[in-house]
Amino acid sequence: MRFLAVFLLLASVVFSSEVDEIVKKLDENMRGKDISLTLRMKIVSMGHEREMRIESYSKGSDKSFTKILYPPKSRGITFLSLDGQMWQYVPKIERIIKIPPSMMLQNWMGSDITNDDMVKQSSIIDDYDATLLKKEGDIATIEFVPKPYAPVVWGKIISQIDLKTYTSTKDTFYDENGGEVRFFIYKDVKKCGEYFIPTYWRVSSVDKVQNYTEIFLEDIKYDSDISDAYFTKSALKRFSK
Repeated sequence: MRFLAVFLLLASVVFSSEVDEIVKKLDENMRGKDISLTLRMKIVSMGHEREMRIESYSKGSDKSFTKILYPPKSRGITFLSLDGQMWQYVPKIERIIKIPPSMMLQNWMGSDITNDDMVKQSSIIDDYDATLLKKEGDIATIEFVPKPYAPVVWGKIISQIDLKTYTSTKDTFYDENGGEVRFFIYKDVKKCGEYFIPTYWRVSSVDKVQNYTEIFLEDIKYDSDISDAYFTKSALKRFSK
């Protein structure tokens, strides 16, 4: 019995080490040292479609800057996420607006992405405890549960990760009661230098299956030493033109 207990303990340590390595590689693929990209977003809601083009810069786990390029009526609107807070600049009224915590779960620009998605660049390593649920071929299923007092809104996240590229193929988000809320589907993985990243994302909610958002990543650049000038409140107006 003692041998069995020791064996189970060692197996647990090995399993824990394996999931930590998977999560570390997943996290590195999604952010690198820094990452800049342009993306096209198609939003389908109530049978209507519209498109947006967006420019994005992020560094580390708590800095990101986003600028809308298209459509013309929204061009120049900028967003800054810094240390868990979010600001928006609207050129038409020449105002910088801070997004309050009460609006974090509201849809961002009418898409299926939330304000919280935009501001929460935080690392899954820092905010979640990971458990390897199973492995089937090259796919590992991992459960992410928030660490105590982590500033996150989800009760848990279940991710299916491709171990060939260490990228997610599907994320399922749950509320605090364990109910499924939404899904992220990822496809078309491309290699960018030493990193792999899915270039197609589809986001949909459980209760509004007819609505969804598709994201197409373009012009992806990792580790280009993005200037810190993008990650200040003055950047919101400065880089909006």
